[in-house]
Amino acid sequence: MVILTQTRQLNTTDQADEGPGGNPVKRCSVAALNELSRENFLRVIGPVFEHSPWIAELTWPKRPFASAGALHRALCETVLASDQPRKLALIRAHPDLAGRAARAGTLTPASAREQAGGGLDQLSPQEAALFDQYNRAYRERFGFPFVICARRNKKEAMLAGFERRLKHSPAQEIETALAEIFTIAELRLHDLIAS
Repeated sequence: MVILTQTRQLNTTDQADEGPGGNPVKRCSVAALNELSRENFLRVIGPVFEHSPWIAELTWPKRPFASAGALHRALCETVLASDQPRKLALIRAHPDLAGRAARAGTLTPASAREQAGGGLDQLSPQEAALFDQYNRAYRERFGFPFVICARRNKKEAMLAGFERRLKHSPAQEIETALAEIFTIAELRLHDLIAS
C-alpha cells in the first residue's frame, strides 16, 4: 500500500491524493523522495510505470533528483538503457484499451481512472466491439498492446490512433509506445509530487 508514513519528516504537503497504485498518498516534495529508503521509494514510484517496479529500483541509486522533471528523465533513461526484452515487457505490462481487464474490473486503479477519463467506461456495444477488433489486430501485428495516454485522448482520438499506427513498422511502434508510456509516467508523477 502506498502510504507515506512520517509525513512531517518526509516534508509532504497536507494535500491527500491518490498515487498511481490508487492508494491514498500524501503528495511529497522531490527532496522528500530523495531521502526515502529504497523500499519506500519503490512503494511510491514503482507504480508510476505499469506493473514495472524494476524501473524505480534501477533509478533509485541515481538520487538526488533536482526536480520532478529530473526524476522523470532519470526514469525514462533507465527504460531507454534497458535491453529490448525489458522494453517489450514494459509495453506488454499495459492493458488493452477497454479490454478484458477493464470489463473484469482488474485494471490497476490508475489505469481504470485513466481509461475512464478517456471515456472508455461509457462505450456503446458497437464502440466496445470496435475497440476489441482494433486491439486484436494491433496485438496480432505487433505482439503487444496498443498504448496511448488516455488522459490526453478521448475515445475518438484513440480509435484514430489505432488506424494510423497499425500502418507503422514494429520499430516505429515500439518507439511510439514508449513515448506514450513516458507521458503516462510524467502525469502519474505529477499526481505524486508537490510542486
